[in-house]
Order: sequence, then C-alpha cells, then structure tokens
Amino acid sequence: MKKIETKICIVGAGPGGATTSLFLTKFKIPHVIVDAKTFPRDKVCGDCLDLKVMRILNTLEPGLVEKEILPNENFTKVNGVLFHLAANKKPIVEYKSTTNQPNFPYFCIAKRNYFDNYLVKKIDDYYATFLQETQVHTITTVANKQVVFAKQGLQQIEITANIIIGADGDHSVVLKHLQERTIDRTNYAAGLRQYWKGMGTNNNATNCLELYLPKSLPAAYLWIFPLPNGEANVGCGLLSEFIATKKVNLKKLFEDIIKNDIVLKKRFEHATPIEKIQGWGLPLASLRRKPIGDGYLLVGDAASLICPTTGEGIGPAMMSGCIAAHFLQRAVEQNDFSAAMFTHYEREIYAKLNSSINMFKLVTKTFPILYNVFLNLVANTTVCKMYFQKMVGKWIHTGFSKPFKVKLD
Repeated sequence: MKKIETKICIVGAGPGGATTSLFLTKFKIPHVIVDAKTFPRDKVCGDCLDLKVMRILNTLEPGLVEKEILPNENFTKVNGVLFHLAANKKPIVEYKSTTNQPNFPYFCIAKRNYFDNYLVKKIDDYYATFLQETQVHTITTVANKQVVFAKQGLQQIEITANIIIGADGDHSVVLKHLQERTIDRTNYAAGLRQYWKGMGTNNNATNCLELYLPKSLPAAYLWIFPLPNGEANVGCGLLSEFIATKKVNLKKLFEDIIKNDIVLKKRFEHATPIEKIQGWGLPLASLRRKPIGDGYLLVGDAASLICPTTGEGIGPAMMSGCIAAHFLQRAVEQNDFSAAMFTHYEREIYAKLNSSINMFKLVTKTFPILYNVFLNLVANTTVCKMYFQKMVGKWIHTGFSKPFKVKLD
C-alpha cells in the first residue's frame, strides 16, 4: 500500500476542489488533491459561468479573465438576458449590454469538460500532489487525523491528513463518512441537459442567455445557453418538491415545452440534438448544510451551495474554495484543524448567498402560484428594466475589477 502524509487532502477536483488547490498554491501550502476521474471529463451542468467565477479567477491572478478567458473561443461571451413566460411571444428583456461595457460580458458559457480541465491544468505539482483516477472508498478518523483509503488502478493508497476537504459533489464520499447525507426535497432540485446544434439565434438579440418560465409550474424554467460552433446547452430544472407533489415527468415536460411552446418550437424546428437527455441533482444552498467539523470542510455541491434562485453552482463552488483556502492558511499557520478554527467559514459563504436564499424561500413558501404573474407584471415594467440595467453594470464592475475579500474573524 502506498502511504502519503499531508496536512490537507482535497477530495474532488471540480471547480470547488481545484479552486481550493489553486489558492493553497498561491499561499505556498503543500497538499494532496484526488479525483475519481481523469481530466478532461464531462459533467452534466448548465455550463454557465457567472460573475462570481470571473471575480474569483481575477482574485487568483489579476487580469486572468481578460488575458485567458475573454479571448478564448471555447467561451461564449453573453451580453444579454431574455426572459419568456411560456406561450408569450414577447419576451421580458432583463438586460442588454451597453456600449461602455463591450469587453466585459454578464456571463460566459463553456462546456464543463473544457472549463474544469482548464482549472485542473493550472494545478501546480510543486505544491499539489494530484492523483487522478483515484477512487476514495473509506475515510476514518484516527488520533484526530483523517485517514483516506483510496484505489488508483490496482494500487491501494492510504492518505493521512490533518484535515480533509470534501469537494466531491452531491454524492460526496466525504459527506457520507463524516456527516449524514439526506435529501430534503424542499431544498433540492432536478435538472436535465441536452446539447443541440443548429438552433440559430433569437430574433431579439444575439449571444443572449435565454430563460423560459412555464406558467403551470412555478420555480420551473427551461434555458438555452449559447455555446461555440453553433451549439447550445438546453436544459430544464424543477424543484424536487414540485416533481413529487405534482407528479411531474421532467423529461416529458422538457420535451413538451420544446415541441409545443409558441416561441420555442420555431427555435427547434431545424435544430438537432447531439446527445441523449442527461439528468442530475442540485443540492440547494437553502438547505444550509453545516459545512465544517473537526478535521473537515465542505465546498461546492458537497456543502449544498447551489444558488436556489438560479440553479448556478460553479460560482458558489469556486467562491467556497477560495474562502476555504484562506481559512486553511490560518489553520496551517496555527497547526489547529479543529472546527473552532473554521467557525466563520460558514458565515463567509452564506453572506454571498443569503439574498438568493431569502428570495427563494419567499417565492416557494409564500406565493409560488403568483410567481410568474409577478414576473410578468413587475419585471416587464420600464422602471424595473432600468433598475436592473443599472445594477448589472455595477455587478459587472465588481466581478471584473474588485478582488474577493475574506474575513477570518
């Protein structure tokens, strides 16, 4: 058996785990990172990179986004957002870029098999021992240390660490061994994704992120996200609670909207799917899963940090990885990996998600039936559009220009 000793072991090299590793390297802290797959690998997702992603990347290395992301043809730069209520021909236009923001998009879209590999290739083997195709099967606690048993091909590996970082997604092995993984349908969603080709563009705008909201199902939405080479990420998401109570067949709902919606059926008339429909689960931040304990931290989906109002998970994962690395830096300096060292880690991650969590709870608990009616009446007003346009400009400035700050105390 191959034995490795380290202060920090990260399980999972997706955006959350990779970001943790990259910031630990920035702080010159040696660590081990393991992943069950070999990169590049696909990950079922909406592929949307929001401004949190841009801000974390530019915090990691100032100007990184401008230098490596924006000129890269594997990233679609999205300069507008269109909302449609299903069966309505006229969209609710939430945002269109202005002439003073030509180089700073609101979103970027990139397939996860490319973006995750982009992050992984930045992992520095001087500070990080990176073990790919390494499946963790058991974790035990011995003398205040975490012992990770894994297998890489025929090689058995034992990793002893002061702290383990669970960055291995919704079905986290770390969570399974160190906490109880339960699914609360009120704070969990299901999503479907299918790549399409030949959809063309919406007549109202090009390079727009498009969302379609069915009137019959509050908190459900279908998206069309433009990708390079004439492709698009098309998907549908719905709360698990509604799936159960309304007995929704999400795949059928997805196919019915595409086929019958007065706007969408024209978009798909000459388009071709290039894969089978793929599904995955979304653990929402509204669950408020406890992300710390003696000798472990959780980041990303393992910590249940998906934004509940949008379903966006890459930004929160990278944000939590950045925050985790800052707290780990202090823990290494003081050689203390108890839960007490990470008390404010929870505060820092939820400070960036609380507004979304509160809005989600208001919508789902107070007036879910009026959700789409509210959007149609309020979001479509001139005042709302002007306010949103102004706010997006501020968010873009923050996302590209202001370093991400972490408060330890």
